[in-house]
Amino acid sequence: MNRRDFIKSAFAGGALIATAKLPSFGEDDPSLFPQRGKCERLALAYSIVRIGATKPFSVLHISDTHLCEAYPDESEKKQQLKDIRRKTFGGRQEEALRDSLSWAKSNVDYVIHTGDLIDWQSRANFDLVKKYFGDAMFGSLGNHEFSPDMWLSDPKDTNDEPWKDRTRAQLAATYPFDISLHSQVVNGVNFVTIDDVYGTVTAGQVERFRAEVKKGLPIVLCMHVPFFTDDIWLSTTKFWARFGKKFEDATPIPPVKDYLRQKEDPVTRDFIAYLKTEPLLKAILAGHEHVMVQDRFSPTAEEFVVGANFMFCGREVLFI
Repeated sequence: MNRRDFIKSAFAGGALIATAKLPSFGEDDPSLFPQRGKCERLALAYSIVRIGATKPFSVLHISDTHLCEAYPDESEKKQQLKDIRRKTFGGRQEEALRDSLSWAKSNVDYVIHTGDLIDWQSRANFDLVKKYFGDAMFGSLGNHEFSPDMWLSDPKDTNDEPWKDRTRAQLAATYPFDISLHSQVVNGVNFVTIDDVYGTVTAGQVERFRAEVKKGLPIVLCMHVPFFTDDIWLSTTKFWARFGKKFEDATPIPPVKDYLRQKEDPVTRDFIAYLKTEPLLKAILAGHEHVMVQDRFSPTAEEFVVGANFMFCGREVLFI
């Protein structure tokens, strides 16, 4: 499969964890990359955020691994998904995650995963989450974490809070952190993760975020779906809808789906407007779009969207 076909096939939980707590992983088959070093399998971007940390530290930001496993005794739907989605993502998602975490143990202090660690709910996928992150996992989920069977589900995903309620308790029991909003302070920097898996937030989450602001610490907001700027929207739309085509112009593209919901949902729209005025917000880390892009979000904050981990992408961020 060539690169373009692989990307077209892809068209069809977050964690902040100290790398010292990551397990050790065995070496991969060297015949896969006989002339290349392990780190060269990863496509990494590098960024610096001058945030006023009490001590400099580095983070590997990854997202969208899309693990696709099911045990033999799981449902027929999950067996179908295992076969279909392995083909969608190339079948090397676990290898990409293992390489990323192995590299992180030697090169950075922490790992952040901003959702879609799994592609859909299965016992096998949940066990992989525990295998690679264990009880130390901290972060946010993606929209795929809330999917029991993806498009094979009945009823279909309605992209709203009632849909999430169907499996929220199960996810809360699987992931050892508050899946709605959680925070962790690292060297004087407050990492706040929030569930915005359909592009929107709730009034309760906004209230809890404002409580985090009262701590008076610089904030890094970590979530699955970006809070779109026009340029991030333009870049991601080119990736998803214009494969292989050149930019002909930079005409603004009308918002749809997540971006449209962000503009139309009053709670989310007001929250984004507030964030643009909040001086303690210093960075936003997001995923979901499978493309590497960044843009200025506010006078004090840059937004970093990381490419898909299943394509061996990641971003190292140095906080100083």
